[in-house]
Amino acid sequence: MIKRHVFMVMAAVLIAVAFPASSEDPEELTVYAAASLTGAFGEIGEIFENETGMQVAFNFGGSQALRTQIENGAYADVFASANKKQMNALLDAELINNSSMIIFARNKIALIIPKDNPARINNLSDLARPGVKIVMGTRDVPVGDYAMQIIGNLANDSSYGPDYNEKVLANVISEETNVNYVVTKVALGEADVGFAYVSDITEDLAGKVEKIVIPDEYNVIGEYPIAIMQDSMYPEQAREFLDLVLSDEGREVLERHGFSPA
Repeated sequence: MIKRHVFMVMAAVLIAVAFPASSEDPEELTVYAAASLTGAFGEIGEIFENETGMQVAFNFGGSQALRTQIENGAYADVFASANKKQMNALLDAELINNSSMIIFARNKIALIIPKDNPARINNLSDLARPGVKIVMGTRDVPVGDYAMQIIGNLANDSSYGPDYNEKVLANVISEETNVNYVVTKVALGEADVGFAYVSDITEDLAGKVEKIVIPDEYNVIGEYPIAIMQDSMYPEQAREFLDLVLSDEGREVLERHGFSPA
């Protein structure tokens, strides 16, 4: 019996060493966020860490891809989407805390072109010119969905011609799974023009790309919702993160990165 007792004690010690108690694990807030939020949320995350001492682990990507990951069991404390469609899907699946969901920012779409503008893109009509290389998001990623809505709005204007929609889509050479890939291809000169968010034209890209404004009558305002996940292990800290995003300090960061406050 003594030998058996000693064995059981040693086994318990080994298990304790291999799998320390969860209370001793370092706290880390896991935030899934749209790729277009990379710069702004990176800065807000640093503020949160400095104020709370809790680390933030970000997963940035296309909102539709992040939603799918969560639906398939990936863990997150907070989800911030570039449109309401992806958030509503998680809401319908009862994966988010319904009462926590709120629109925290808005964004517009713009055309971006390489700095040297080899295709001489000067206006929205040029998108339909034969040979122009256009890059945009896939239809299910928010930036791609918004781009399709804008192209449709332009096609409904008789001044752009009856076959505008067909000609523009014929010039699309690539559909990307998140907006960062769109921006990168244009900045590298792999495309003549791309549909991206206004917030994506950052100081770092100022020497590589230029922006062409899309008039409000054709543009789409992207709304960004944020929410706490239903199974978050740190709901109080997740609420603190949301409060920071919605605070004057958080909004100042968002505005500096090109977003409009909700």
